Amino acid sequence: MSPVSPTSEALPTSEVDLLIHSATQLLTLAGGPQRGTDLGRLGIIEDGCMAVVKGQVVAVGKTAKLRTHYHPKKEIDASGKVVMPGFVDPHTHLIWIGDRAQEFERRLKGATYLEIMSSGGGIASTVRKTRAASVQQLVTEARPRLATMLAHGTTTVEAKSGYGLEIETELRLMQAMLELNREGPVEIAPTFLGAHAIPTEYAERGDDYVSMVAGQMLPGLKRWWLENAPRSPLPFVDVFCEVGAFNLAQARIIFETARSLGFPLKVHSDEFNRLGGTALAVELGAVSADHLVHTAQDDFAALGNSQTVAVSLPCTPFGLGEPMYTPAHAILDSGGCLALATDLNPGTAWCESMQFVIALACRAMKLTPAQAIAASTINAAAAIQREDRIGSLEPGKQADLVVLDVPDYRHLGYRFGANLVSFVVKRGRVVVERTA
Repeated sequence: MSPVSPTSEALPTSEVDLLIHSATQLLTLAGGPQRGTDLGRLGIIEDGCMAVVKGQVVAVGKTAKLRTHYHPKKEIDASGKVVMPGFVDPHTHLIWIGDRAQEFERRLKGATYLEIMSSGGGIASTVRKTRAASVQQLVTEARPRLATMLAHGTTTVEAKSGYGLEIETELRLMQAMLELNREGPVEIAPTFLGAHAIPTEYAERGDDYVSMVAGQMLPGLKRWWLENAPRSPLPFVDVFCEVGAFNLAQARIIFETARSLGFPLKVHSDEFNRLGGTALAVELGAVSADHLVHTAQDDFAALGNSQTVAVSLPCTPFGLGEPMYTPAHAILDSGGCLALATDLNPGTAWCESMQFVIALACRAMKLTPAQAIAASTINAAAAIQREDRIGSLEPGKQADLVVLDVPDYRHLGYRFGANLVSFVVKRGRVVVERTA
């Protein structure tokens, strides 16, 4: 085989592993994460074509030009279809046991999320079931959710622990993530969320639990990780900074300890109340601040002047029947980097589809389809520090992509409730092919 170097220009005739051609629209999302009002640059190539070798994109361009120079072992005719990067879901609680359908009914009758949580429901309910599960049970229950995400075009997900709230179960959750990541094809970016809630055995002793997370859990996690995943970067560390969970001072203790141990940071911030978690995220250089429903304008300004990605989770207020969503345009007007995610979890947002997230963000947050797509691909990749290799279709990047059975990208957002995916390709290999 002739050598193929990464380029978007024509090359001498070469054999490639995969050629996807004749796309009505090929969305490259080239150029890196998109900030502020620049959000929505799709890099559209009409009658687009892409060549792949050894799981990497080696060329993108017009079909007529690339088909002259590349001979594929396999090809996909994308006539009448949209080709775009695979979705990146940068905030999920993928692994848990059981369900909370009865709490959904309670909310319909007027109970609030925090009322359910304070009465022993919510996160504590899932913790009780998850603590009793083996790693294999955790993997078995999560696997179908992951398969549904892949079928809807998600090729990389962030996944959090947080349903153990004691070190043994938290590490079983981390082990389940590693096993699912090894199984593939979906890549998993792990996050440790030991500070998801105050466990019942620490009721009225929140500071003691914080001391245990910082003094025992985090050092133990680092030792465990270096033994079990020595070639992988350290996982993120997250804290649910919220009334009824962890206050700002407690979050700071956990984050400063995590940072001193080398862990990158994420934060659940301003979901129901404004406690200052977003400003703390910016101060400590967190990779992302997530939820941001009740964030102050000054904090949006700080986000806009930082590298911290603002991750909106519109399925959560939708799932709770709440009227307020992340004020996306306040983030964009401040120059922030906005990403979207499902918040897949058993209590408020059992949703595996980034396609639905895009449709919801267009309606509830007034994003255009182009803005929502960029927030679900290249910006979402930045929210898990992987924008250098996924989130766009550019020479040298990983060939993670979806082929949508629609003629125009605006059908994402315009349509909802159906799966528009025709093919999913992960690392250059077709992993989903829908024939009906």
